[in-house]
Amino acid sequence: MKQRPNAIYLLYLVILLVAIGTVGYMVMLDVGFVDALYMTVITVSTVGFREIENLSSGGKLFTMFIIVSGLGLVAYVFSQLAVFLAEGEFKRILLNRRVQRRLQHMKDHYIICGAGQTSVSLIEQFTRSHADFVIIEKDAERYEELLNSGYATIHGDATDEEVLLEAGIKEAKGLVSTLGSDAENVFTVLTAREMNKNMQIVARAIEGSASQKLRKAGADSTINPNELGGNRMAVLMLRPQIISFLDAITRIGEDTLDLGEIEVTKDSPLAGKKLLEARIPEKTGLIVLATKESDGTSTYNPSSNTVLHEGLSMLVLGRQKQILSLQRMASPDIR
Repeated sequence: MKQRPNAIYLLYLVILLVAIGTVGYMVMLDVGFVDALYMTVITVSTVGFREIENLSSGGKLFTMFIIVSGLGLVAYVFSQLAVFLAEGEFKRILLNRRVQRRLQHMKDHYIICGAGQTSVSLIEQFTRSHADFVIIEKDAERYEELLNSGYATIHGDATDEEVLLEAGIKEAKGLVSTLGSDAENVFTVLTAREMNKNMQIVARAIEGSASQKLRKAGADSTINPNELGGNRMAVLMLRPQIISFLDAITRIGEDTLDLGEIEVTKDSPLAGKKLLEARIPEKTGLIVLATKESDGTSTYNPSSNTVLHEGLSMLVLGRQKQILSLQRMASPDIR
C-alpha cells in the first residue's frame, strides 16, 4: 500500500526531468518540440545517437546535467525496485488484488472485526464450516500474517464506515465484533446496524456492564469470554464428569462434532414427513437434538412422529460435512 505514492513520485520525477530537458533544448538549439524531446530521450537513456544540432558550451553543460540527473534517477528507481521486491510489496499487492476480487463476489458472508486471541478459534471454526468471511484488522503486523495465510483480510479500522463498505457490509449475513475495547465494539455495532438492518450481529463484551450497551447499540447477542471461561473452570472443578462427557461426545478422534440449525423449506423433500420417515440418522449420521417452530417454541428430544414442515428448524449434532448434506436436503436451493 505505501509503495504506491513512491511509484507516483518516481513517475513525477521522470516527467519533470524530460520536461526540463525538452524545454532546455528547444531554447538552446532553437528546434521544435519533437526534436527537443528526441534529444532529451537519447541523452537520458545514454544511447548516444547523433545530436540534432551542434552544441554550444552551454548546451554541452546542459547535456551533462541531463545525463547525470538521468543516471541518478535510474539508480534511484532501481534501488526502490530492489526495496519493493525485498520487502514483499509486489506479493502484497497481488494478495490485495486477490482479496478485492473475492470481495466482489461475496454475498451472504460474515465479517470478523478484529483478529486478536478471541478470534483465533472463531476463524478456525468459520474455515472448517466453509463459510465465506472477511477479516478487518487494524494492526499492520497481524494483517500481514493473515493476508499471507490466505485469508480475505482488510487493513483498516472496523469503526470506519468506508472500511465496512469495503468488507461488503451491505451484502453481509452477519458480523462479529471482537475488538480490544468495549467502546470500539459498541461503536462498530452501532455503525454496522445502521448500515445493515437485517444481518446478525454478535459482539464481545469485556466488562460485565457492556452487554446491555452492546444490545442497545444493535447487537443480537453478546459474549463475555472471561465469564464463559470462568463458568467452564467452575464446572471442571465441581462437576468434571460433565465436561469429560461433553468433550467425549463432541470429539471423535481428530474430528470435532458441530451443532447445526437446519430449516425446512417449502420445496424440501423432507417437508410433510415425520422424523421417522425422514430417516435423518440413517441417511446423514446426524443426531436430531431438538426442533424449533417459527415462533421460537422449542422441543428437545423430539418424538419420531414429529412432522417436518416449512419453517421448522432442526438442531442437529454431527460432522460439518454431514450438516451440509442435511442442509441441502432440507433446502434444495442451497448449493
